[in-house]
Amino acid sequence: MIVSLFLPVAGAGFAPLLVRILGHRAAWLLAGFLALPFALYFSTMIENGAGTVLSGGFAWAPSLGLNYQWRLDGLSLTFLLLISGIGTLIILYAGAYLKGHPQQGRFLSFIFLFSASMLGVVASDHLLMLFVYWELTSITSFLLIGFDHQRAASRRGALQALLVTGGGGLFLLAGLLLLGQIGGASTLSALIANGPAILARPEAVVALALILVGAFTKSAQFPFHFWLPNAMEAPTPVSAFLHSATMVKAGVYLLMRLFPLFGTMALWQWALPLFGGVTFVIGAFLSLRQTDLKLILAYTTVASLGLLVMLVGIGSEKAVEAAVLYLIAHALFKGAMFMLAGVIDHEAGTRELSGLGGLRGAMPLTFAAALLAALSMGGLPPFTGFLAKEEIYAALIEGRPAIALALLAAFAGNAMMFAAGFTVALRPFLGARRETPKHAHDGPLLLMAGPVILAVAGLLFGLFSTFQHHFLSSPMASAVFGAPLAVEISVVPHWGLALILSLLTIAAGALIYYTRDAVRAFADRIVRAIGWGPDRGFDQFVSALVHLSVRITRILQPGRLELYLTATFIIIAAALLVPMAAFGEWPSFPEPLAWPQLHEAGMMLIAVIGLVAVLVARTRLTAIVSLGIQGFAVAVLYLMFGAPDLSFTQFMVETLSVVILALIMTRLRLETTDHRPTGQKLLDGTIAIACGLGFALYLLRAVQVPFNSALTEFFSHYSKLLAHGANVVNVIIVDFRGSDTLGEIAVVVITGLSILALIRLRKPAPTIGRNGEGSR
Repeated sequence: MIVSLFLPVAGAGFAPLLVRILGHRAAWLLAGFLALPFALYFSTMIENGAGTVLSGGFAWAPSLGLNYQWRLDGLSLTFLLLISGIGTLIILYAGAYLKGHPQQGRFLSFIFLFSASMLGVVASDHLLMLFVYWELTSITSFLLIGFDHQRAASRRGALQALLVTGGGGLFLLAGLLLLGQIGGASTLSALIANGPAILARPEAVVALALILVGAFTKSAQFPFHFWLPNAMEAPTPVSAFLHSATMVKAGVYLLMRLFPLFGTMALWQWALPLFGGVTFVIGAFLSLRQTDLKLILAYTTVASLGLLVMLVGIGSEKAVEAAVLYLIAHALFKGAMFMLAGVIDHEAGTRELSGLGGLRGAMPLTFAAALLAALSMGGLPPFTGFLAKEEIYAALIEGRPAIALALLAAFAGNAMMFAAGFTVALRPFLGARRETPKHAHDGPLLLMAGPVILAVAGLLFGLFSTFQHHFLSSPMASAVFGAPLAVEISVVPHWGLALILSLLTIAAGALIYYTRDAVRAFADRIVRAIGWGPDRGFDQFVSALVHLSVRITRILQPGRLELYLTATFIIIAAALLVPMAAFGEWPSFPEPLAWPQLHEAGMMLIAVIGLVAVLVARTRLTAIVSLGIQGFAVAVLYLMFGAPDLSFTQFMVETLSVVILALIMTRLRLETTDHRPTGQKLLDGTIAIACGLGFALYLLRAVQVPFNSALTEFFSHYSKLLAHGANVVNVIIVDFRGSDTLGEIAVVVITGLSILALIRLRKPAPTIGRNGEGSR
């Protein structure tokens, strides 16, 4: 299992090299990096039978209690099969679609990394492992959507997807951490098993709300739906992969995974049907307004995701079964239709409906595959889409008044989806032949294999529904529901209200299709009348955020060094004095007070004289030299009290400081005197006294605490034994605190280089030539 999760990562490493050697034919070899995991998952499904749960993993970071834990059940195994199976076809498809592209190897590498991320999401059992893979899907999708980075639209779509899904990921992280805290476990399986105790905690509502934000942003639920159509700026192989089985279904997967835990909560039961239903209707309606084949399909994907979320929120047995069936059907027909839209664009030169027509004779195989996919999308027998639609209506007519609106949304949405699907499948191929930018014809084998296989699979899954239910639908529905469920619906129509609604849906969808121009014009007028929308709101939000950041930066970082120093020393003084005042930790006055000896008092007096000289100095250069007097006096005190190493360091620092500061003063045009007003001087003096007093009191309080000799004994014992050094101070600095010392040296070097650059930036003074003009 572990190997299957990391095989796509290996594919990402080999892709650029193989493409450089073999060209587009490398796709045949590279597809094996996803085909092998698919074969492993398929054999696992066959050998272990339906409903088997497998788990495993290894210690990832034992000191932090982090484990790489995976878990396979009907839900995760179905997703793994869809991701790896469709991913294999996408690799083949991309080999032909990007044939000759100079960055094809890089593109395939991104696809593999994205596949590995999605496999990790659905296989993860550990919360943090799930979150890491979740964010990797956002990062890799950003790279894929923005692959054509020279186009502004691609960059915008990529950035928008990253900000929306990445921002939602932060909410998800907070929700998962809170869930793990209140559940006392770090794995999804353990948390689900401990469900009743978790739901009894009031924090469970907060955790669910945070998780829903993460799931809704990832699966493009209203009002976060806008990023998904803009992601169509990616190359078509990306669109087909994202919309069929991967990223956009990650949120749906998470909701299905957490259904046994949160499915009975009131927030779950009203939020998911509400947002899912609204997303379903809005996505289907907006798809009718589009004329670009990929955009039509993109908005129908938004609608399909809303339908899935609505069904999971309703949460009855039939609703869960319907969600499972529709997820499988959608992966097949939507993957096929996106790839076929790419075939039309690649071989005819356009995907705009206004420039397409009469291609049935020129592209017969493309037309046949598109028709098969549309029949499944429209819910017609004997396709697997028919099974899903019948089960959807069966779930929504169970007599609960609370879901009457959901039934209305399902009917309207399915009718519009029917019209959108057949618009893509029929409009480019029927009618009068129109001239296209390219000589239209069916694509090569690599380009056609994926959509044909998926379109035919939609038919076979319906004809052999018993096989599908035994190995896929029933185990997946059981894993979602948290109890055994047996999906039994077949392609043989059963008379009842569900079938009547299905027939009415087909009739309404056909009516919308035949009046599509009027419907498109109506949808366009509605959208234009509304005007403002979430997509425009996103731009406004980002613009406002940038402006706010600029304003805050100008306040906090105005470019004045004195303000930075003032703020720094105020915080230092507060950090020293406020805790002692708040907790009553003031030091007691030392008794008896030991008076200094004559030579010690003399050095202290010299330090005080140097301090006074700094304060009364008339020029900055005099103040710098006086500051050096104070520093040398302190260094002598260190020497008197038995710290020669520290004294030597102080001598060096003071010498270099005086030399460097004096050098700067002579090279830069700074004011020679201090022109601060009296009020500013009083403020600065108060802050300086507060800092000095704080350090004095803090050190005095520290020495009054009982001495703990543990560190002294440790360093004394191990300095000779481990570091082979007799000078304990040197050993501490060089060995035990070697990283600190290296950091300090790096700071000194960087500071020196900065000072050198500052000095060299000074331009020489202008000279006056004989003609009176300035020259340099």
